[in-house]
Amino acid sequence: MVTSPPYWALRDYGVLDQLGLEPTFEEYVTKLCDIFDEVSRVLKKRGTCFVNLSDTYAGSNKGAGYDGKNIASWRFDKKPQLKASVKAKSLCMIPSRFAIEMCRRGWILRNEIVWHKPNAMPSSVKDRFTHDFEKVFFFTQLCKYNFQQLKEPYLTVENRPLGVVRTRHDNYDQNSITIP
Repeated sequence: MVTSPPYWALRDYGVLDQLGLEPTFEEYVTKLCDIFDEVSRVLKKRGTCFVNLSDTYAGSNKGAGYDGKNIASWRFDKKPQLKASVKAKSLCMIPSRFAIEMCRRGWILRNEIVWHKPNAMPSSVKDRFTHDFEKVFFFTQLCKYNFQQLKEPYLTVENRPLGVVRTRHDNYDQNSITIP
C-alpha cells in the first residue's frame, strides 16, 4: 500500500471532519494512526505499507500552520482553533511522532526514506532553510514480508593513490568475492 495522507493544518478540502484539521497535531497523529489500525486489519500480513508525510511549522498566535489563507475557505460553523504544543516557529516533528506511534501500535518501521524535491515550492520565510524534502516511511507487520529490492545498474571508476584504478559494477555476486 502506498499513500500520502493530508498533512496537518496545511489544507482545507471543504469536507466536514476531514483529516488534517484537528485542533492539535497530537489529535491528528492519533486519528491518522487509527486509520492505519484499519489498514493493518485489511492489509495482507506479508504486505508492505509506504506513507509519505511532511511536517508543519508551529504558527504564531493563530495556531500552527494557520496563516489566514490556507483555512480561509472553512465553510462550517467555525474555523478550527489550531494549537501546537511547541513554541511558535518550531517544526512540529509530525512525521517522527507518527512513525513512533505506528511502532507503538505494532508496525515495524523498516526504512525512513528522504524524498528530495529539487523543484520545491519557494517560501517567503527568511529565517530558516528551504524545506525541500518529505519523508516516506516503509512499514511492515511481520519480520518476513514480500519485498524485492530494485537496483539501477551503474558503473563507477575509482582513482586511487599510486595510480590504481578499480572498476566496480553493482551486479556482482557477493558470494564470489575473494579477499586477498
